[in-house]
Amino acid sequence: MTRFALAGALLAALSGAPMQCSRHPSPELRTEDSAGDALWGLAQNFRAKGNEQAARETMRFLVERYPSNRHAPAARAELENSDASPPDK
Repeated sequence: MTRFALAGALLAALSGAPMQCSRHPSPELRTEDSAGDALWGLAQNFRAKGNEQAARETMRFLVERYPSNRHAPAARAELENSDASPPDK
């Protein structure tokens, strides 16, 4: 009888595991930020406060360290555009 109780408890525990460990397949449905998401937000804050140099450095770090982050393509494009444009005088 103890064997059946143990098997039942194990089965009950394992049946709930996929629901506990599931992740949203789409980045748009995430409920928590990753490090790359936080860096993107930081770069946007720097830009909003007029600190363009800090924004570019933060985006460079994002692209180098988290190239597969969902914001990396946008950061890469912004860096390419800012590097191609002449510096402000």
